[in-house]
Amino acid sequence: MRYRRENHSVSDLRAHLIFVTKYRQKVLSADGLAVIEAACRDVSLKMGFQILEFNGEDDHVHLLVEYPPKLSISRMVNALKGVSSRRYGQAGLPKPKGKVSLWAPAHFSVSVGGAPLEILKQYIQQQEKPP
Repeated sequence: MRYRRENHSVSDLRAHLIFVTKYRQKVLSADGLAVIEAACRDVSLKMGFQILEFNGEDDHVHLLVEYPPKLSISRMVNALKGVSSRRYGQAGLPKPKGKVSLWAPAHFSVSVGGAPLEILKQYIQQQEKPP
């Protein structure tokens, strides 16, 4: 297992993120996805996290990210959505219903990896209490 090692922490934090277009409009093309991926990878370099996988369809994108404990998911999502929406517009690509924003205000995120929840619960329950 590969862990992220920093001055005061060792971690293995990964999340699956999904962003949907505003009104779930089918406006994303292959060119649009390429612009969004490049923007997201630039953000990840500047903020210090990694995009392990990126893909999408005409109305949403999926990202698998690995990130340090100092970053919150909401901070990463805000930066990813903001920069990708701006660069998408600068590329002259169509936004949903002519709006300024590309993305719906919400997002989906779920943590991934590690041991199954039941195994972790058992491990914690089996810890010996001090005398």
